[in-house]
Amino acid sequence: MPSVVAFIPARSGSKRVIDKNARALGGHPLMAYAIAAAKESGVFDAVICSTDTGRLARIAHHYGAEIPFLRPAEYATSTSPDIEWVEDMLKRLKAEGRTYDCFSILRPTSPFRTAETIKRAWGEFLAEQGVDSLRAVEKVTEHPGKMWVVRGNRMLPLLPHGPEKQPWHSSQMAALPEVFVQNASLEIAWSRVALDGRTIAGVSVIPFFTDEAEGFDINNQYDWDYAEAMVAQGKFTLPKVAEAPFVETK
Repeated sequence: MPSVVAFIPARSGSKRVIDKNARALGGHPLMAYAIAAAKESGVFDAVICSTDTGRLARIAHHYGAEIPFLRPAEYATSTSPDIEWVEDMLKRLKAEGRTYDCFSILRPTSPFRTAETIKRAWGEFLAEQGVDSLRAVEKVTEHPGKMWVVRGNRMLPLLPHGPEKQPWHSSQMAALPEVFVQNASLEIAWSRVALDGRTIAGVSVIPFFTDEAEGFDINNQYDWDYAEAMVAQGKFTLPKVAEAPFVETK
């Protein structure tokens, strides 16, 4: 069985939802649910939080994640690509004698991803030959065939496809080809993809289809409010967290 490490990315400085990784949802900081699901799944040889601050590191440690070192500030900006911190993490772990065949990214912004979600994805990844990575996706609700780019005072179709007499932008959704969008639920890849190819996805990527709750991603205040409402109404279920709620001390 290949070895695999779970990475929980939790940088500071969120702009759209202030301090979202540490913000409480259902009694625990958002990041607690990614850690809890990773641990409960039994898939991982290690669950490691990648963060740039001691405060978030303390929260992650409270819920059972490792923080062997903080993420360098240059890899923790709002425009930093994931490959920077993933490559840095894998290399620094390797320098300590810790190598893993695979890595998975479990972002805290998908709090309804469960241990069962992770186990299902890991099984699908292992069952596929000649693949670089697996990425969670869901069917789009807004089709790119109906999207436009604006140049001055003119619009051009984002995707200039479809029959000339019946362009996609003037077709019913049911007549358009199925399109899927990635979500933040999870990614799994062979470590060689990051270390040798400097990418977190590689070339050969298989889809992992998530349902509404599994793939739900908190990106803005509306998403946060919706998540709270779904929890309050019992429509979405958060992973069980064994630890007592984190209490911040000064």
